[in-house]
Amino acid sequence: MPPKVRRHVFSALVENKPGVLARIASLFSARGYNIESLNVGETDNAATSRMTISVLGDDRTLEQIRKQLSKLIDTLKVTELSDLPCVETDLALVKVKAAPDRRGEILNLVTVFNARIADVSERHLVIEISGNEAKLRSFLSLAGTYGVTEMVRAGRIAMKRGD
Repeated sequence: MPPKVRRHVFSALVENKPGVLARIASLFSARGYNIESLNVGETDNAATSRMTISVLGDDRTLEQIRKQLSKLIDTLKVTELSDLPCVETDLALVKVKAAPDRRGEILNLVTVFNARIADVSERHLVIEISGNEAKLRSFLSLAGTYGVTEMVRAGRIAMKRGD
């Protein structure tokens, strides 16, 4: 029976300096794993960055990757968030065709999903939406009826709840 593949989400606190991202990404690619989502940003301390890495794989192999990730010299701390209580969100910008006679419907959709209008042009609206994967999928499905012409996603960010 093959190992069960599931989503793993790693949070890595790393030194904020050139080359760190490339070394960490190569750790995954060298083992044949495609990073599903990768988000990096400076923390409250300018000397460190937080990386949120989402990847599909089996538990045993990804535990080995987590250990190797922890051993990298620029890595300060690695936590796998997959089985911990955490707050997760994705961000997307979605450009939707918006004929004047359909804008009211689209604005209702934006309100229902607690999204916001980021830009308005003659024929399009750019909508900013954040939330979990299911929320974004539902929104995209409904927005697709109006005609999604472009989309960009920032990727998942996650943080452990509590202390």
